[in-house]
Amino acid sequence: MTFVDTLERRQLRELTQTFMAKEVLPHLDDWERAGEVPRELHATAARIGLLGIGFPEKVGGSGGDLLDSVAVTEEIIRSGGSSGLVAALFTHGIALPHLVTASDRATGDAGTGTTPAAGTDLVERYVRPTLAGTMIGALAITEPGGGSDVAGLRTTARRDGDHYVVNGAKAYITSGYRADFVTVAVRTGGPGADGISLLVIEKGMPGFTVGRRMEKLGWHCSDTAELSFVDVRVPVANRVGEENTGFLSIMQNFAAERVSLATQAYATAQRCVELARGWCQDRETFGRPLTSRQLVRHRLAEMHTRAESVRAYVLDVATRVAAGEPAMTEIAMAKNAAVDACAEVVDAALQLHGGFGCMRDAEVERHYRDQRILSIGGGTTEIMNEIIAKGMGL
Repeated sequence: MTFVDTLERRQLRELTQTFMAKEVLPHLDDWERAGEVPRELHATAARIGLLGIGFPEKVGGSGGDLLDSVAVTEEIIRSGGSSGLVAALFTHGIALPHLVTASDRATGDAGTGTTPAAGTDLVERYVRPTLAGTMIGALAITEPGGGSDVAGLRTTARRDGDHYVVNGAKAYITSGYRADFVTVAVRTGGPGADGISLLVIEKGMPGFTVGRRMEKLGWHCSDTAELSFVDVRVPVANRVGEENTGFLSIMQNFAAERVSLATQAYATAQRCVELARGWCQDRETFGRPLTSRQLVRHRLAEMHTRAESVRAYVLDVATRVAAGEPAMTEIAMAKNAAVDACAEVVDAALQLHGGFGCMRDAEVERHYRDQRILSIGGGTTEIMNEIIAKGMGL
């Protein structure tokens, strides 16, 4: 057994497989058409300990580290789930880490006798209920017309006594339609990265409007929404960490998100290899199974090689990140390599399925749609290339 494939992680994979077979697969097609997963699924996943994987027990999580989260993500997709399902059920993976980190820092400050950071009760109000499956959280950074320019965001938060007055808009927010609260990136200071903070804004606060449910190419079971803020008064106590430190927090948490997206990509590729292999073994043309033809066998071999190779690299990078090594460039390379391999393998898998691959009844059709967002979410391919170039000294 390697560091990645421990006995405990094998048991975690088995738990995930059981969860998928019993609670997800019989309903996933219906959720795809409904445009969301039910809130009850969060509670079920929390009850068996899956929802809190990767979060410390002291904040209501199940413990474990990044590699445990990777194991769950991989198994969800390889068991017949999808990256859209991961996005819908585990949105808290990008909504909560900022709150947990701020709480840790505040506790450390208090222990040294200095003034603790604002928001030390955010764990009790938002983190624990979310990990218990009774609340849903989202992260709101992207703005209409803003794209990848995080440092240029325009949503403002003006200090007014014990409150901030927030004005602006966010777009393409995963789980934004169902979320009970949103961790929102706002501008509390001057222009650029140094003027950004994070605020927790609850649904129902006057002036906070959740717009239409946005229809997408893929991730159909993951709801996406536009958010609007018009003179929303948010208590200063809802600030995550110190004022104007939000950009650094966002950048730090991008690492885990990008590793997750890379995992979703290689796992989707692996799943599509299995789907294509099964189809080609069963499908007969001109009296023979498709796998009797060298061209098909070699195509499947190439697909399998790409999926397994990129998995090995992503897991190597994930292991280094879990050990605390700085690996920003390697994470960017892993994400780009994984999503590129995924796109090629899924496309080939659909081609091998022929006309059936284009039907909604074909699982490969869902993966074909879902994989496209992986090169955009968490930092586009172009942004990753810029990070890689900087790592090369260019």
